[in-house]
Amino acid sequence: MNSAPANGPSTGMFRVGVDAGGTFTDICAIDVATGKLHTHKVPSTTADPSQAVVTGVRELLTRVAGDGWASRIGFLAHGSTVATNALLEKKGARTALITTAGFGDLLEIARQRRPSLYDLTVAKPEPLVKRRHRKEVSERLNYEGKALRELDEAEVRAVVTELAGLELDAVAICFLYSYVNPAHEEVVAELLAELAPHLYVSTSHEVIPEFREYERMSTTVLNSYVGPVVGKYLKNLKRDVRDLGVKTDVHITQSNGGIISLDTACQQPARMMLSGPSTGLVASTHIGALINEPNLITFDMGGTSTDASLIHAGRVNLAQESEIDGYPLRTPMLDITTVGAGGGSIAWVDSGGALKVGPQSAGAVPGPACYGKQNEFATVTDANVVLRTQNPEYLLGGRLKIDAAASRRAVDVLAGKLGLSAEYVAEGILRVVTANMAKAIRVISVQRGHDPRDYTLAAFGGAGPLHAGRLARELDIPRIIVPPSPGVMCAYGLMVTDLRTDLSFTKIVDFDADKETELKAAVEHLCREADRWFEAEKIPEAQRNLRITLDMRYAGQNYELGIGLEQHTLGTAGITAAVASFESEHEALYGFTVPGERIQAVTFRAEASGKVVKAATPVHDDEGEDPWRALIGERGVYLDAENGYTPTPIYAREKLRTGNLIAGPAVIEQMDTTTVVLPGQTARTDAYANLIIEENEK
Repeated sequence: MNSAPANGPSTGMFRVGVDAGGTFTDICAIDVATGKLHTHKVPSTTADPSQAVVTGVRELLTRVAGDGWASRIGFLAHGSTVATNALLEKKGARTALITTAGFGDLLEIARQRRPSLYDLTVAKPEPLVKRRHRKEVSERLNYEGKALRELDEAEVRAVVTELAGLELDAVAICFLYSYVNPAHEEVVAELLAELAPHLYVSTSHEVIPEFREYERMSTTVLNSYVGPVVGKYLKNLKRDVRDLGVKTDVHITQSNGGIISLDTACQQPARMMLSGPSTGLVASTHIGALINEPNLITFDMGGTSTDASLIHAGRVNLAQESEIDGYPLRTPMLDITTVGAGGGSIAWVDSGGALKVGPQSAGAVPGPACYGKQNEFATVTDANVVLRTQNPEYLLGGRLKIDAAASRRAVDVLAGKLGLSAEYVAEGILRVVTANMAKAIRVISVQRGHDPRDYTLAAFGGAGPLHAGRLARELDIPRIIVPPSPGVMCAYGLMVTDLRTDLSFTKIVDFDADKETELKAAVEHLCREADRWFEAEKIPEAQRNLRITLDMRYAGQNYELGIGLEQHTLGTAGITAAVASFESEHEALYGFTVPGERIQAVTFRAEASGKVVKAATPVHDDEGEDPWRALIGERGVYLDAENGYTPTPIYAREKLRTGNLIAGPAVIEQMDTTTVVLPGQTARTDAYANLIIEENEK
């Protein structure tokens, strides 16, 4: 999987996906003609992430395509954490805010929620705009968008002139009810373009044309805060890719799992804020469709955290709001739950003598003790090295040497504090981290009315397959899928995702037959906006897909449910069907409905996507159950206290063939991850090179 075909470099076209993470940058390339997948990893370059992107693409494509490789890249997509890191590290732009008079302190007042009600020392997130840079101007619209107080252009001109003279990089504009009537925001934006063209500008009616002023303001400020940083990065990336000789345009992944052009990403970088794990879900959905597994729970375990999500009937739930480092972000994103449990999570003993794991992480530097850069603390990776479930000599196919003695010393320190053996403590670390991850999965399944036993666990990420067997047993999940290249799944997802945008606007309308004309007009407006996007992206008619959803609620409620429409119009039958769907969803989520209560449509949404031509996934013939080709050795692996170190066969993943059957206990190694098959489980390789792990019948 990680090398070119035996007959030399390929001469066909390639689709390339690059996912830049905090520790490694993952590169995938698919030969369009053969469907063969090639993977590669290079260390990330945090100072300038584009350098790792360029290096990784050059190294992989030179290896698999030879001279002239740049001209054979037909598609290039990239996932980046640049926007997220700028926020988390507070290295964004110096930003100002222009808003309606009386609302300058809204960023600090927020919703007055108190998540830690009894914590007297809790620290609120520092506003991204300093108070002296928040400028209020005289203007006011009512809820219908009519002017109660006209914008004072002379006042605005004075404010803009003042801001132009300050050391600022960006400005956010957010007026009340601008999502209904954007005229005042447009005037301010025009004056900024005239008097301060060097400033990056975001207007709330373009970033998020929806109600709830605090979330709209926060999202618009975030867009401006990361805009200049993202813009500089993408400009450098575009230049560096061109310098390589690559002619195709670069696409960027966004939080909703789709991809957008570089220009769109520069204008609305807030869409990239949670893009990291989104393409892993896209890849899981793609693989699930291939093998007829529409119901999946995804389990993406990396070095720092674990991301979990639920795919039901082939679709991932779309969340409309999230929070990053305490800052609300209202933009469509795949519904993902994250927990601080990864390979680098640190094990520690609390004041009561209980073993804990995470959320603190050793990160890439200094990393786990086995990396040879620290001896102070043990991590989940060190526990696996001690138990020998993970190769005690090297990782990444031999490119990263492992210091097993350092892992042992680090775990011994914990064992001494607890008065237990190192092996017992190492196994305890795995049990604790498994419980932490199981809790996250119950949030997205059990707490939302889904039984994990009705789903298949899709395990990926560098550490996912290593812990999937234990996690599946904890949750009584009967089946596990480990894709061919789980450690670079997000990069793979970039090559099977589609062009996509999400459109929305708020319009509160009673949902009944008397309002049919108004409801129909709102849906038709969305369809026209989607058509404009299709034309701008030059997406052919046959490759267009449009889905309309409405945020609906009972009158007086403050939270809505997203209800999909069966057609792109709303007649009497469509209204009746939507009401029935809303009541069914309300019953499933809250356990009741309110017959006869007035129902409202609040926000109208459209998911517009353009199908991207994907390389065919090769199907392999069955070669029998005996995995003799893949058996490369045996080592003692500690699976439980009762059996201690058990002689366990070790298999090379790349040598497995379709139909091969492996009975646990077994360890399956590959460049980007390790898969553990527990006693009582059986793994087989399917026609698409996935590992399918199931519990033996009792």
